[in-house]
Amino acid sequence: MKELRIRVLAGVFVVAGILSWAGARLWNSVGTLPSVPLAAPIVPALIAVILLATALSLRARLKAQRDRVPGAKGVDPLMAARAVVFGQASALVAALVAGMYGGTGVFLLEQLDIPARRDQAVYAGFSVLAALGVIASALFLERVCRLPDDEDDNTPGTPSTA
Repeated sequence: MKELRIRVLAGVFVVAGILSWAGARLWNSVGTLPSVPLAAPIVPALIAVILLATALSLRARLKAQRDRVPGAKGVDPLMAARAVVFGQASALVAALVAGMYGGTGVFLLEQLDIPARRDQAVYAGFSVLAALGVIASALFLERVCRLPDDEDDNTPGTPSTA
């Protein structure tokens, strides 16, 4: 399984941000821009917490397994692989969401004198921060589930994930 690259996440973030900013400008010139919902930062924050809890749980179980603690519950490799795939998918979607709300937030910065737009800009900013939390949690989960270097691998020196 390939590791998630930060360049890909940054590219998705930048492209989504530019498209969102341009779309917000266009939409606002034609009619009223839809509001940024209050729940926008809550959902990514919950996903970040779930990913972080999964990573910490797997890390503790893997450490207990490595230290050969009696009665330690092992980690099923398929479950670890599923957790990594969930983390990678969440990080990609979070980069897209962060770019979308980031572009909208940049557009809303031009209209901070209107109280409703100011609140929407705050919600968009918190949404970007929560999405960055998802990305950080996903990268941590991927790091926890990384396998040690394998000597039989055709590409030595590149660690792979479980």
